[in-house]
Amino acid sequence: MTDVKRLEAAKILLDTKSVLFNSKEPFVFTSGAISPVYVDMRRMISFPAQRTILMDMAAEKLKDLGIEYVAGGETAGIPYAAFIAERLNIPMLYVRKKPKGFGRMAQIEGCMDEDGRNVALIEDLQTDGGSKKLFIDVLREAGANVKHAFVIFHYGIFPQSLENMKKLDVELHSLTDWWQVLEVAKQQDYFDDETLKSVESFLNDPEGWRSANAHLAKNAG
Repeated sequence: MTDVKRLEAAKILLDTKSVLFNSKEPFVFTSGAISPVYVDMRRMISFPAQRTILMDMAAEKLKDLGIEYVAGGETAGIPYAAFIAERLNIPMLYVRKKPKGFGRMAQIEGCMDEDGRNVALIEDLQTDGGSKKLFIDVLREAGANVKHAFVIFHYGIFPQSLENMKKLDVELHSLTDWWQVLEVAKQQDYFDDETLKSVESFLNDPEGWRSANAHLAKNAG
């Protein structure tokens, strides 16, 4: 996908407020870590016009990879897997984090009767890639051949992200990342200079930024 398309995708996420910047009152994750940036790809499903553009981009990116099924990861990957499956006219599955605990005890929902099918894992975003292993392992245990994973948004700031995918022997495909979002935000004045500088500092050194701004944690929302 061209840089122009990646920037277009970044602008869509900014316009729909699916990505947010706030350096003065940083976001707090469940781990307790603070961040001046936040991404909510679940929000994106509520914007049909913009969603259509992104899903068309996704289908274009994946169409020539020999993918026979797409599998959405519970829960955020499920709607995007459905949108992509529709465009590519291929079967869809979804993968639970745990077996559902009753009936067939299924951890993979849908139907894939033959082993060796080429399945792409679909998720909304990727930070360091650690969570993808569970879904990929489940698919492979069920006989799937998993060589590709797709996310709309890749953080693009954690080296271990691509290292983890390499260990899994999976190629990661994405539409955009924080660097493209920052570029669009700078070009089109989405935020003030202080915020942009703080975000750029975080993207270059997340742990350094957190250490330098630890005093903001008590006020963070």
